[in-house]
Amino acid sequence: VCATVTAVAPGSGTPTGTVTFTGPGGLNVTLTLDAGGTACLTTTELETGTITATYNGDECFTSSTGAVDLAVNPASSAVSVTVEPNPSVCGETVTVCATVTAVAPGSGTPTGTVTFTGPGGLNETVTLDAGGTACVTTTGLETGTVTVTYAGDTCFLPSTGSLDVTVNQASSTVSVTVEPNPSVCGETVTVCATVTAVAPGSGTPTGTVTFLLPDGSTQVAGLDAGGTACVTTTALETGTVTATYAGDTCFLASTGTFDVTVNQAASTVSVTVAPNPSVCGETVTVCATVTAVAPGSGTPTGTVTFTGPGGLNVTLTLDAEGTACLTTSSLTTGTYSANYNGDSCFAGSDGLFDVTVNQAASTTTVSVTPDPSVCGETVTVCATVTAVAPGSGTPTGTVTFTGPGGLNTTVPLDAGGTACVTTSSLTNGTVTAVYNGGECFTSSTDATMVTVNPASSAVSVSVEPDPSVCGETVTVCATVTAVAPGSGTPTGTVTFTGAGMNTTVPLDAGGTACLTTTELETGTVTAVYNGDGCFTSSTGTTPVTVNQAASTVSVTVEPDPSVCGQSVTVCATVTAVAPGSGTPTGTVTFTGP
Repeated sequence: VCATVTAVAPGSGTPTGTVTFTGPGGLNVTLTLDAGGTACLTTTELETGTITATYNGDECFTSSTGAVDLAVNPASSAVSVTVEPNPSVCGETVTVCATVTAVAPGSGTPTGTVTFTGPGGLNETVTLDAGGTACVTTTGLETGTVTVTYAGDTCFLPSTGSLDVTVNQASSTVSVTVEPNPSVCGETVTVCATVTAVAPGSGTPTGTVTFLLPDGSTQVAGLDAGGTACVTTTALETGTVTATYAGDTCFLASTGTFDVTVNQAASTVSVTVAPNPSVCGETVTVCATVTAVAPGSGTPTGTVTFTGPGGLNVTLTLDAEGTACLTTSSLTTGTYSANYNGDSCFAGSDGLFDVTVNQAASTTTVSVTPDPSVCGETVTVCATVTAVAPGSGTPTGTVTFTGPGGLNTTVPLDAGGTACVTTSSLTNGTVTAVYNGGECFTSSTDATMVTVNPASSAVSVSVEPDPSVCGETVTVCATVTAVAPGSGTPTGTVTFTGAGMNTTVPLDAGGTACLTTTELETGTVTAVYNGDGCFTSSTGTTPVTVNQAASTVSVTVEPDPSVCGQSVTVCATVTAVAPGSGTPTGTVTFTGP
């Protein structure tokens, strides 16, 4: 900008001194006129408006003023963008700077603001510093193009600059926590994985974590706003939990592990007995249910061993509900134990239970074979004792048989619950069998009427001696015996008839009746057994021969000697010669001189 001061006629010459330039943009500069009366100002700070040049006069010239209108258009600007670092990783702190410069012929330092926009939500307006630069820092940048827009000012036109940026996935790390640890089997355990950015990355990873549990099962959970994913499980086992972060657009996948210890949980055994009380031999169901003791949970597996009185020792496998049931009819009163033997997950435990087993009712059935029988016949009397439902089993102990004929015998039951007695002395009446009871069964009784008819008898007759001689002492005997199936010794009397006899004689203890006689005659001896309450009558016979007995004659003469013509008595005495006896009869013929 130049101002030339000239003399106004009639003055002449070249003015000297100074000119003061004022104008828009704060112009206020005083310069000395050169030898030609001109002063020039060079500036880059002019603005549109009126520039006034005021000549300040000298000793020869008065002051004066000149003005000129000036148009100053905005200069072009250029924006250069820098990103540091580039490439970066997700969440890394990145500095984005924009420097705005004048484009020639413009010069100077632009002022005002620039707006940063870009991927990841970058949208921020910043004032240029004195050097024409503005910077922002961000951790949210993503791969894409960063654009910086200069808004312009009174001197510089708006402009835009951009730069492509690369934001790679940041590394991540997974930390795993297990609570509680150690735990017990079936306890509710919370497994958490917290995924964090590895510097220079930052921010909170998103996405999912896959938990691989020691039993080989997996669970997937999403990360929360804090970068943590949790799962709960009651199926944890001792081993290693692996948490695998799947990664997202911003973070690389990563894995974390944690060793866990799962101890056996405590267990408890509850027992039910149905029915209880029961009766001996009744079918009883004993169930043992094994359950986990908190904080443990789940259903125990394995076996339960039932032990107790009577030698009970049975091991059964638990079902899917954790229950094992024993069905038995051999329980007795006492205290039993159900012992859970434990498994890999649950410790063993014991359950005690009391059982009451009362005596069961019994029933006794009597049989008599044969019936009817005959006197003296061998008869088998049996009693079978059985349990009355719901009791079962075979009663033990003894049965007492009583009945007519003096039956009174106690006999032990055999393995089949039967007791038998044989007797040949039974008579008509009632046979009673009394089961005397046992540890397990109550007593019971049964009775039956029996019929015992008279048995047949047989009579055998003997004569001794036979043959005999007249007058000889002869013994005649009759023996009465039972005819099978009858047995025993008949009692009562025998009547002997025939051969000169008619005599009734009682039987002795051996069933024999005898008589002696010297009057037997040749003929048939008949012995009639007259019967008794037990035996029918019967008859026996035998022929007998009685021969003449020898005799002897003794003669006496009285007087002897005598005289001729004297009366003389001659006597003859005839006597029996033994074994004959008696007095002979008949005639004697005397012969002599």
